[in-house]
Amino acid sequence: MRNVLRVSLLVLFSVCVIGVGACKRQKKSQIRIDGSSTVFPITEAVAEEFQKKNRSRVTIGISGTGGGFKKFCSKEAAIVQASRPITSMEIEICRKNQVEYIELPIAYDGIAVVVHPTNNWVSDISIDELKKIWEPAAQNKITKWNQIRPEWPNQKINLFGPGVDSGTYDYFTEAVVGKAHASRGDVTSSEDDNVLVQGVAMDKYALGFFGLAYYSENKEKLKGLSVAGVLPSFDTVSDGKYRPLSRAIFIYVNKKDAGAADVKAFVQFYLKEGIPLIQEVGYVPLSDKAYELVRIRFDQQVIGSIFSGSGINQSGKVEKILSGDPHGFGG
Repeated sequence: MRNVLRVSLLVLFSVCVIGVGACKRQKKSQIRIDGSSTVFPITEAVAEEFQKKNRSRVTIGISGTGGGFKKFCSKEAAIVQASRPITSMEIEICRKNQVEYIELPIAYDGIAVVVHPTNNWVSDISIDELKKIWEPAAQNKITKWNQIRPEWPNQKINLFGPGVDSGTYDYFTEAVVGKAHASRGDVTSSEDDNVLVQGVAMDKYALGFFGLAYYSENKEKLKGLSVAGVLPSFDTVSDGKYRPLSRAIFIYVNKKDAGAADVKAFVQFYLKEGIPLIQEVGYVPLSDKAYELVRIRFDQQVIGSIFSGSGINQSGKVEKILSGDPHGFGG
């Protein structure tokens, strides 16, 4: 009887150990992502679909492209979503922290310049006029609409734009003012584009800018301006007509993390099953050839950047740059 009891207890103990092991194996792994609020809707949509089929848990922060790279280069995030290429300073920080990365363009986006829907005095604005409004020298000097065009109202311009950690801010200031981070400071800013949407939507004399997808989702609340005669749209971003306010957007993957099964599976899912979601959430897909080159880049774990320092990264250039065509860079 004692022997039977001993065997029974041993079997029960074994089952418990196996059960605990099984529970440990089934425990969800976690993939940490941070960065651009512009890229966030794509990553969020991909993560939702990925988590339906996998046990990995994906957490996504929106501290801006610059804030995301700070976390990425300090190994706090496996993936950073970026609305511009990595900068030389960020490359150096990653190098010092021994973070090797794989650079993956994922889509095209435009920057929409928007006003309140009741604004009936402006429908088109030039790059020179945008520069006159946003350049650092404009602070405390260019404060009213009629200082841009005399026929516009003698009312204060209330400005809204992404925060300084935003890749959209970097890109806009470089494209419009001529130097990244060169901007007046008296602007209502946020890393969350939804906050900017609400700000402009509630202010008749507002002028703001943010990613095209957020404008497309909120057209009933906003009025989009044509820039130099071209309205922002999926077509004008895709064919390169909406210049210079169209660009490629990216994810960067820590090479060490890319070797983990869950991260590898997520990125592969992103670059294949995730592609149909890109247009669904308001962005412009790359060409089929470009996606093929991006997948090869990830599968071969090609490290480093071929986009950093390429200047204003206008749409339509990604495939050429990935193919090694030097004419893909610049205007």
